[in-house]
Amino acid sequence: MASLDTSTTAQSICATYGNRPDALLEILHDIQEHEGFVPKVAVGDIAKALNISRADVHGVMTFYHDFRSTKAGVVSVKICRAEACQSMGAMALIEVFLNKRGLKLGETSDDGQITFEATYCLGNCAMAPAAMVNGKLAARLTSAKLEKLVAEAGR
Repeated sequence: MASLDTSTTAQSICATYGNRPDALLEILHDIQEHEGFVPKVAVGDIAKALNISRADVHGVMTFYHDFRSTKAGVVSVKICRAEACQSMGAMALIEVFLNKRGLKLGETSDDGQITFEATYCLGNCAMAPAAMVNGKLAARLTSAKLEKLVAEAGR
């Protein structure tokens, strides 16, 4: 039943944009906002509605790092790995956070609570290292500050 609902949602969103291939990014954003991710079934529905290939839809989804093909955790952490943040300790911060939880970048914890992903430049270089926790910018991070932000976001 979820597949049918997702298909209906994808078809409806595509129709909202007049089934125009040039609206693919907006369509993907809308589906992800509605579903929390872009389900596999939606890729085929989008391709059919826009008269483009599944490979075209998949290519756009994988090119842009903001699109997800699986549901994110309750808390989504996107930590910057660009040069300024690296120079201010982002890599060590990432290592400590992931090792504590037995995760790798891009994974969601088994309990579905935390998704930890890399991003490249949040435009907050002067206050590195930076991250986004559930869409909110966080700066001058330390392990303790990151842990506190994640705990607060999970409540």
